[in-house]
Amino acid sequence: MISRIAILGTGLLGTSVGLALREAGFKDTITGWNRSPEQGQVALKMGAVDALAADAIEAARASQVTLLAVPIYATLDFMEKLASVLGPEQLVTDVGSTKRLITEAGTRLYNSPERAAFLPGHPMAGKERGGAALGDANLFRGAVWLFTDDAAAERSPQAAESVKEWREWVVKMGSKTLDLDAARHDELVAWVSHLPQFTATALSALLEEEVGGAPELKDVGGRALREMTRLGASPFSMWRDIAHTNTEAVERALAALEQRLAYLRENLRTPELRDEFERANKFRRE
Repeated sequence: MISRIAILGTGLLGTSVGLALREAGFKDTITGWNRSPEQGQVALKMGAVDALAADAIEAARASQVTLLAVPIYATLDFMEKLASVLGPEQLVTDVGSTKRLITEAGTRLYNSPERAAFLPGHPMAGKERGGAALGDANLFRGAVWLFTDDAAAERSPQAAESVKEWREWVVKMGSKTLDLDAARHDELVAWVSHLPQFTATALSALLEEEVGGAPELKDVGGRALREMTRLGASPFSMWRDIAHTNTEAVERALAALEQRLAYLRENLRTPELRDEFERANKFRRE
């Protein structure tokens, strides 16, 4: 039974996991670590973790389950470091937004009878801003938590049991689980998550240049502006790694959107504009 969890990275997602575990009835030890001591203290004061570790590797070594809630390249770095110090009774999992590189590293470094287990995961939940202070026990309620597990994994019995139990805790936190191939995951999230983010970023940057200084903007800009630019507040520090690790899929999605915008521009006075609205309405209905 899982009784010791380490959360490496007590930002929005890490803190929310700690709070959600408590809300779901986890009563044992949760240790937190953050590169920023201030963020760690916020998570501690909020009750997301019981204690803060000075050393991330030692925190993982002392835990049965380690959750990596850090940017993607930091996740890959931790995976390399932890593989040689954890044993076959331990589990490492993550919340990274792209999965191909992470899943490949998990297969290479983990998931054999003599090594720790690795379970690649991605909760489809978040906010446009990060930080422990925005942690929310209900963040994952009703969300889908994706897993891109290696079907060929040969784990120790203890690690396999921890994988099963962690997936059960994810459900207790309010999430629905879905298993996907890692390449398919990255292709899908490029369309449904990454494309909306980069579109909002481009639109927000364009508006800043064109009308950002207009004194009337606060009064003229209504709900449509707020909804379309909300993601424009997202931090570059997180999205840099996503752009670098899912470049081809994001490029394809952006190129398709560019073509679609050109089509709209060319048909502002034709019946095709109505057809485009009907297709959009159909997507929203379904």
